[in-house]
Amino acid sequence: MDTKFLEIKNVAAGYGGGNVIEDIDFCVERGECFGLIGLNGVGKTTLIKTILGLRQQTSGTIFVNGFEAGTAGAKKEIAYLPERFDPAWFLNAYEFADFTLSLYGQKVQRQDVDTMAIKLGLDPKFLSKRAQTYSKGMRQKLGLITTFLTACPLLILDKPMSGLDPLARSQVKSLMIDAKKAGRTVFVCSHILSDLEELCDRIAIIHDKQIRFIGKPQGLLDQSAENHLEKAFLSLIKSKVAA
Repeated sequence: MDTKFLEIKNVAAGYGGGNVIEDIDFCVERGECFGLIGLNGVGKTTLIKTILGLRQQTSGTIFVNGFEAGTAGAKKEIAYLPERFDPAWFLNAYEFADFTLSLYGQKVQRQDVDTMAIKLGLDPKFLSKRAQTYSKGMRQKLGLITTFLTACPLLILDKPMSGLDPLARSQVKSLMIDAKKAGRTVFVCSHILSDLEELCDRIAIIHDKQIRFIGKPQGLLDQSAENHLEKAFLSLIKSKVAA
């Protein structure tokens, strides 16, 4: 069996003004937790949208478990939590979970939604209330609940800790670890580099349109002679700017 679940080969993508990313080339292994790091505006979301088939690359290829990105086969493999998650205000949590999983041809039991809510510290008594009554953190938890409840083997999480307190962040990290143990592949983008250092098997740093590092977090620490991933990241991009 091919161990490569996500294959990105020499991809460039952008908007009318030109490419935002160029020559992006890496693979994510099956069952791996992989982190994507970069400053605001460097193309992380553009890359994610291209993987999802929401944006067409100008060159290169992307395959998700052997399916070309954007095809029906590839879309069925991916559960995606966007950076700005905002559920339909008129649905409650159960209704939103029903709707989301129906898009994948799946069904969900209320008990499963309750169980996942408890794991994220969301009191099940709120699940029958409309999403318009939820705080930012509660809405984020609902997005996480539905993403993890899908049976999709690839989870793409764009800043999943947004709006969450330290306890909830810890609970999300536990879910990510459980997903990996279950053989699912986790692709996560975050500015909280301490979380990525703790969770990720490998990371990729994107800067000035291209991948500037790919490997284990410890590899970047060793390369930079720093003790913390955030400092190592800043050291790397400063050296690229200086060059």
